[in-house]
Amino acid sequence: MANYFVGDIQGCFDELKLVLDKVAFNPSIDCLWTVGDLVARGSGSLQTLQYLKALSGSAKIVLGNHDLHLLAVHGKLKRANPKDQLDELLHSEEIGTLIDWLRLQPLYQEHTEQNIIMTHAGVPPNWDLHTLKEQANHVSDALQHDDYLTNLIAKMYTNSIDCWNDKLSDLDKKIYTINALTRMRYIYADERLDFDCKLPIEQCNNPQLSPWFAHKAKLRPSHTLVFGHWAAIMGQVSSPKLQALDTGCCWGEHLTLWHAESDQKITQNRLKKS
Repeated sequence: MANYFVGDIQGCFDELKLVLDKVAFNPSIDCLWTVGDLVARGSGSLQTLQYLKALSGSAKIVLGNHDLHLLAVHGKLKRANPKDQLDELLHSEEIGTLIDWLRLQPLYQEHTEQNIIMTHAGVPPNWDLHTLKEQANHVSDALQHDDYLTNLIAKMYTNSIDCWNDKLSDLDKKIYTINALTRMRYIYADERLDFDCKLPIEQCNNPQLSPWFAHKAKLRPSHTLVFGHWAAIMGQVSSPKLQALDTGCCWGEHLTLWHAESDQKITQNRLKKS
C-alpha cells in the first residue's frame, strides 16, 4: 500500500489524473490524500469532486478555503468569481449530492502509523494534537447541521478573529479554526494571523511577520505536517517535518504528489489549454 499526498488541485483534473498515472495509482491498495482546495481556477472542478467522491475510502480529504467558499456560493451567500470556472459544477445534476459529500469532509487528517498530520494551510504553532482535533471536529460538526449556512458559513468571512484564546465564544473558536487551518500563511510574533501578505518568504519586507512554520511548534518534531495553500513558496520549506505541496498548478506551474513511504515527489506540469 502506498500513501500519496497531493497539493492543491483547484479543478486541474487532467493534471491530477496524469500525475496519478505516473505512479500507477491503484485505489484498491493505495490511498490518495488531498490537502484541500479541490475546486476553482481550473476547468475540472466537477470532475475532480466526482472522482474523489468515487474513491470513497481510498481518498483522505481536508477542506480548503476554496471548498468552503463553494458551500457559500452554492448556498447563495456569495457570488461565484468567473475566474473560478464553477458554472459546470454549479449547474450539474449532482451538485446537491456533491455539496452534501463535501460537508462531510474534515479540516484535518491523521496518518497515525507515520505520525503525519494534514491540513490545508497548516497548524497554529501553539496548538497541540488534542486542540487541533477538538477544534477541527467542532467545525465539522457544525458543517453537518442543517443550519450550517446561517450559523457558520455566513459568519466565517471575517479577519477580526486572528488570535487563539480559550475564552473565545464557541462561534469565534470555529471562525478562528477556519481562519487558521484554511487561510494561514504569515503570523506575528504573538501568533496573531496575518491575512494580507501572500508573498514568497524572501520578498516579505515586514519584519513583524514570519511564516507560521518558522515558529516553535507543539506538533513538531513528533509529527510531519503536510499542507498546501501557499503556492508562492513553491514547496520550499526548511524542515523534513514539513511538506508544502501547493506548487501553483492552477497558476501555470505544476501539481505535486508526495509519496510518503519513499519520501519522493512526483510532478505534473500544467497542461496548455487550446
